[in-house]
Amino acid sequence: MEYEIKGVPLPVVICYLKKGDVMLSDSGAMAWMDPCMEMGTTSNGGIGKAFGRMFSGETMFLNSYTANADGKIAFSSSFPGEIRKYDIEPGKEIVIQKSSYLASEPTVERTIFFNKKAMTGIFGGEGFIMNKLSGKGTVFVEIDGATVEYDLAPGQKIVVDTGYVAVMDATCTMTTQSVPGLKNKMFGGEGFFNTVVTGPGHVVLQTMPISAIAGSLAQFFPSGK
Repeated sequence: MEYEIKGVPLPVVICYLKKGDVMLSDSGAMAWMDPCMEMGTTSNGGIGKAFGRMFSGETMFLNSYTANADGKIAFSSSFPGEIRKYDIEPGKEIVIQKSSYLASEPTVERTIFFNKKAMTGIFGGEGFIMNKLSGKGTVFVEIDGATVEYDLAPGQKIVVDTGYVAVMDATCTMTTQSVPGLKNKMFGGEGFFNTVVTGPGHVVLQTMPISAIAGSLAQFFPSGK
């Protein structure tokens, strides 16, 4: 697939499709397209997959765009940052934060990423709800802010605040770690839990998750009476 990514700091990916090509996206991601693109709605895997997306906080159904002739379609980021392309295939699966999915070919499968410890998802907050991308095909991922990347060796760990893990190889594992000490929990401002990512694998951290921005701005919004 031919594509180009434009725009800073609010990027857009423009995909140039051949007749018969199909792209999927969450609702609201499409920015503009040629008239030859036919829009539809799909569960992309049946009602079970749709409910799985709803459980992870995503839209139940995806928008599909089929090219009835050669043409272009653009998908825009919803937050300042960058858009990245990943080629998914067996052995090259990745895990992304739920809000990072932008668009993909229909052969890319998106499922909930279950951690080894169930308590991770229950107490970890929004940043612990992740999606695993598998199958085979191209996917575009949006990342909030700038990025910092690490290659973790087997058993090597990195402790990350909730929401800062944008993308990681599916070979990595994720658990929670309690913030030590009651005083730190109550007054440290970092919450009760941190994310612990363990290698082997590549990890992409984002510097400005939308959840952190929302928390910072909330104090300036007028409260209802």
